[in-house]
Amino acid sequence: MMGYGWGMGVAGWIFMGLFWVVVIGLVVWAVVALLPGSQNRSSGRAESPQEILDRRFALGELTAEQYRQARDELAAGHAGRR
Repeated sequence: MMGYGWGMGVAGWIFMGLFWVVVIGLVVWAVVALLPGSQNRSSGRAESPQEILDRRFALGELTAEQYRQARDELAAGHAGRR
């Protein structure tokens, strides 16, 4: 006798291919998820001007006076567009 049947068969090859596609997909997903800054991109929405202003004030990039002035200008601009 020369060998034993057809080996894995067609179904075995298909499942092996699917297995490796899933493994490679999980590795790519893990690498992307662990990269710095991936949380900001995953939210799917951009920060509003008020959120940017609040973040910059919280980080100490703006003084209290600069923050108040920019907040008032944003409020005036938002009210003027209605």
